[in-house]
Amino acid sequence: MGTKEILEFVKIEHTLFSLPFVLIGYILAHEQFINELETSKFGIDLFWIIMAAIGARGLAMALNRIIDRDIDAANPRTANRHLVSGSMSMKTAYTLCILFVSMLIIGAWQLNTVALMMSWLPVLVFVIYPYTKRYTWLCHFWLGICLGIAPAGAWLAVAADVHGWGAITDYLWCPEILFISLGVMLWITAFDINYARMDIESDRENGVHSFPARFSEEMTTRTSVQLSLLWFACFALSNPMSEIWFLGAAGIMSLSNIIVILARTRLKDFQTTFFRVSMLTGWILLAAILMSSNLMV
Repeated sequence: MGTKEILEFVKIEHTLFSLPFVLIGYILAHEQFINELETSKFGIDLFWIIMAAIGARGLAMALNRIIDRDIDAANPRTANRHLVSGSMSMKTAYTLCILFVSMLIIGAWQLNTVALMMSWLPVLVFVIYPYTKRYTWLCHFWLGICLGIAPAGAWLAVAADVHGWGAITDYLWCPEILFISLGVMLWITAFDINYARMDIESDRENGVHSFPARFSEEMTTRTSVQLSLLWFACFALSNPMSEIWFLGAAGIMSLSNIIVILARTRLKDFQTTFFRVSMLTGWILLAAILMSSNLMV
């Protein structure tokens, strides 16, 4: 099992969804507490945050592949995945889980006690997610939570350096980080219900719960647009003084809705186009917050 196969197994390209929001959480924390932080820790904190984020992302995907291998085997689209086809052993998959959770814990440990003591939370959220699709179409929202904790985790890693547990108990995360995490949750939910369009028939045949399988393509389109308006509102409320941030969020939201409403049936490969536009969302917002920020990473 080579590096290429491992990267394919954990879908390394999906890291492009969460990483910009990790960086956004880091930047906002430094802006909020810039007068209380040691300047010498800036680069060190970022290194350990990224290490923990990569570990968390890899763990989430590895757990999903392990727990969902029966569902993947029943779906023609996913029947050639590593654990189903036998190109990767279960032993290797579990070893990767240990590696990734170690990266998460070591990164959190190097940051501060609060980050370490809270590192159980993403692990629990990741373990629960694959089981939700066996019971409810709300699984898409749970996936949103999985990525929504990314900016909050990065923010906490920095904030707890100064305020310890008070970063949580004194509500220092409200409203800025709260609205950003809610926005990420709704954004990923909108993406995922569109992604699930590919498996409607398979999901219905195999008892997998998804929004498109439970309702319809038309309802999926309407709900996707509504969710997009909601995540835009959350992002706009999180940083109301930044025109660049507002325009960036409005622009990418509009483009996403245009693709879903007008271009979905006309595009040769809707999923690829929608994936790329969705992937750009976080990076556009990261660029916007850098341009309007007093702190350049």
